[in-house]
Amino acid sequence: MSLRPATPADDVAGVIRAAFGDEGDQVAAIWADLEREGLVLGSIVAEVDGAVVGHVGLSPAWLDARRELVDVWLLSPLSVLPDHQIGGLGTRLVGAAIEAAVAGGAPMLFVEGSPAYYRSRGFEPARRLGLLQPTDRVPGPAFQVARLDGYQSWMTGRLVYRDVWWRHDAAGLRDPLLAELEEEYE
Repeated sequence: MSLRPATPADDVAGVIRAAFGDEGDQVAAIWADLEREGLVLGSIVAEVDGAVVGHVGLSPAWLDARRELVDVWLLSPLSVLPDHQIGGLGTRLVGAAIEAAVAGGAPMLFVEGSPAYYRSRGFEPARRLGLLQPTDRVPGPAFQVARLDGYQSWMTGRLVYRDVWWRHDAAGLRDPLLAELEEEYE
């Protein structure tokens, strides 16, 4: 397996669709809009035997800190074809995303995702650091951050997503799934 920057010839949308199942079309549309609007900070693919089997995307957001607006990065989406989801490919993609965010000078990398998955891969609960999710529809335990080299303790406040996430109504979750996750984790 190898990791490399995505190229226009890669079927990233196909990987996203397959990885996200019923929500695949929506997630692929969000990624397409991020690309179209020039909001992609990183797009990394995983190849096995010459075939693209995984992808991780990085895009910008802001942290509305009291002192100033801080440019931060988002990790989303993380996609691995279903028949390659066991064996560490996703972990390698997350590691590459963190490395890219460090190289890009981001002080923090945010993700909405499973605490069981991301906490062992460099992320921690964001609320513990005084960071607020962009909407109450993001379950607290799912709102996570990786503190990077440029992080400073004054960087607290609300994460602000770019408009594309709101246009797709893709910030957080809607009921009944939101209520189920809140009950499970909180």
